[in-house]
Amino acid sequence: MALRNAVAQAAVSVRYVVQRFSLALLVAAAIGVMLIGKADTVLLERARAAALDLAAPLLEALSRPVATINRLIADVEDLANLRAENARLREENARLVTWQSVARRMEVENAELRGLLNFKEGPQATFITARVVGDSGSAFVRSMLLNVGRSGGVTSGQAVVTGEGLIGRITEVGESWARVLLLSDLSFRLPVLVERSREPAILTGDNSQLPRLAMTQSLAGIQVGDRIVTSGHGGSFPVGIPVGVVSSVGEGGVRVKPLGDVLRVEFVRVVDYGITGLVTGPAPPPEVYGPPAPPPRAAATKAR
Repeated sequence: MALRNAVAQAAVSVRYVVQRFSLALLVAAAIGVMLIGKADTVLLERARAAALDLAAPLLEALSRPVATINRLIADVEDLANLRAENARLREENARLVTWQSVARRMEVENAELRGLLNFKEGPQATFITARVVGDSGSAFVRSMLLNVGRSGGVTSGQAVVTGEGLIGRITEVGESWARVLLLSDLSFRLPVLVERSREPAILTGDNSQLPRLAMTQSLAGIQVGDRIVTSGHGGSFPVGIPVGVVSSVGEGGVRVKPLGDVLRVEFVRVVDYGITGLVTGPAPPPEVYGPPAPPPRAAATKAR
């Protein structure tokens, strides 16, 4: 008991001394460190290097989890950005596909309309550009429907051409539609000339893809590849409108391949040469055509 009391008294004495002289002790310690630093700089550098050697592995070990977490956060942010970018690119791709379809359709129409510009109608002709909206669908009649009619200035007997040449004539006209009788129709008759030899003939259709020449004086002057043009006889069309080229000459007669491709044509010109006369064969009965289905009204461009 006495020992414990003595120890307690000694501790109190030491604490009193430390508290009383603490400031002086701290000042002395600082001065001592400064003196040691002045006296031996190499010793301090060694001590600092040793401390850094001990702390560097500890700091590296502590930084690894932090770097891993930072990488995970960056990966999550990149994934979110990639998803947003992917959605944006999908939407943009859908818009581009739509515009690509529109551009292709316009490219085809533009090429066909440019082809129409290559055809020369003549100084007195007026024309109306029209769209093909249907055909007869009959095995006995070769015709097509246009989306312009009487309201657009179309009348019966006018020529219908593409950029390459004549493909038919107007035979029926409604308020907003017109029917074209094609060169290949069985009832189509047209006075023509062999351009090279100037030999006259009559172009007649027989419901095949290749009309034939009839009433020719001689087959000797006709060769494969000769161009066939309108002769102007009969007051139907002016002289020199391109019609086709001779595809074959033989026992079956002279066959002519029309210049215009009626299977793929979308736009045509309805040309008015100011001539009212017609040269036609026997007209088919109305029931062969069937009642026409007037197409929707569409704007027609009329130029002179």
